[in-house]
Amino acid sequence: VQLQASGGGLVQPGGSLRLSCVASGSISRINYMGWYRQAPGRQRELVAAITSFGTTSYPDSVKGRFTISRDNTKNTVHLQMNSLKSEDTAVYYCNADVQMAGGTASYGFWGQGTLVTVSS
Repeated sequence: VQLQASGGGLVQPGGSLRLSCVASGSISRINYMGWYRQAPGRQRELVAAITSFGTTSYPDSVKGRFTISRDNTKNTVHLQMNSLKSEDTAVYYCNADVQMAGGTASYGFWGQGTLVTVSS
């Protein structure tokens, strides 16, 4: 299973970006999907999560500004980021809990990360 993230870039404060992550491989179903970020010198932190039923959760730092969504038919998760701030600058990683084809076990996978820089 591979997760391919895209959509990062340079944006001015107050701007918007949309990240996408596509999962591919021997997938039976994807349970949980999430976006994390890691800024230089800081630990990786969760910024958005979504269950297979569409239930979402966000930390207070991004609530009301970020929106996570998923397309189960395309094994894709998106992160719409609005009203971006300089403190949102980080490498963003997608994560998925995947049930492999032909079995019942689930495993966690990470994408390669995409850099988001918020700066004027």
